[in-house]
Amino acid sequence: MSTLPLPLEGITVVAVEQAVSAPFATRQLADLGARVIKIERPDGGDFARGYDTAAGGLASHFVWCNRGKESVAVDLKDPRGIDVVHRLVAGADVFVQNLAQGAAARLGLDAATLCAAHPRLIGVDISGYGAGGPYAHKRAYDMLVQCEAGLVSVTGTPDRPVKAGIPAADIAAAMYAFSGVLAALLRRATTGLGGPVEISMLESLAEWMGHPLHHGMHGGEAPARTGLGHAVIAPYDAYPTAEGGQVLLSVQNDREWRRLAELVLGRPELGDDPAFATNTARVAHRAKTDAVVAEALAGLTAAEAIDRLDAAGIACARLNTVADVAAHPQLAARDRWREVDTAVGPLRALLPPITYPGGADAPMGAVPALGEHTDAVLRELGMPDGEQVELRRDGVVA
Repeated sequence: MSTLPLPLEGITVVAVEQAVSAPFATRQLADLGARVIKIERPDGGDFARGYDTAAGGLASHFVWCNRGKESVAVDLKDPRGIDVVHRLVAGADVFVQNLAQGAAARLGLDAATLCAAHPRLIGVDISGYGAGGPYAHKRAYDMLVQCEAGLVSVTGTPDRPVKAGIPAADIAAAMYAFSGVLAALLRRATTGLGGPVEISMLESLAEWMGHPLHHGMHGGEAPARTGLGHAVIAPYDAYPTAEGGQVLLSVQNDREWRRLAELVLGRPELGDDPAFATNTARVAHRAKTDAVVAEALAGLTAAEAIDRLDAAGIACARLNTVADVAAHPQLAARDRWREVDTAVGPLRALLPPITYPGGADAPMGAVPALGEHTDAVLRELGMPDGEQVELRRDGVVA
């Protein structure tokens, strides 16, 4: 049986990008077979390259978001550098940028300007708060947008709000940019026209706030912060086990509660006890509900608790560490790990979660060094060697 090609083979993406939101979006496109040309500053490149050195000497954010791309180092403050980008865009299908609000427009690299010049181009502007409104020019970093979108207000314990441990605002914007590009490519296939796509981090994360937002707007009160618990479901939390581990479980309906009471807690009478028989009652008596569950699990190891909960058909999980995830048996059994080439040698990375059975594997290309592909891309543009030498001498490219 022949292997189907990757969905975006033949699509070229040019990206003036930095940090996480745009790079993660374009990495998704690269994973589906698109060619992604990443434009970086000659003096250090994407500033995410300098966040840390945890990935074998490279920055963990950069390794995560930039595999499979070609790095072209160009000074956008020099008109000759801008000309290089415009020449690349002329042959591209998609352009993505997440410069500070207004910066791309000043350079003539905003989606509206580029799409007007190239009607088949799909141009994507990613910003913190959008092109208009009182926050348009406000600096927007992930933690700040998490606060503005209300995510921090509903995350944490009753005593203390906390931000998410991953860059949720960046990821939300990246995934809407990714899906927006796919939809625009589909529209172009039927109409022949591209067009601008606008994504804001605030609007992306505000959409992800759907449950607490609707709960608060229509119910009159935002859900309380409950740590690992759930504001409107009980039992739904992490419970200590005999050897010091923790097991999480979630009872979604009253039938499940009766199974839990009989098969795990060993107290079938609680299935019909008015204090516990309905979810409303269990939430009203949350402390008692949690105490009953905790008492039963405290005498079991985590493995024993998981086995018993699985046998009873109760949703459950271990409270894993990052190291546990890296060694997760399910990821190993499904062959989700690959090695990605980098300047410091191969590094493990997960296959992207979109799988096409019978299709080609994601390319999982190398993480580029700064300016690694500048010369090759300029030659592709037909630039004479003498002009390349001049641009490099003047620091316009690197």
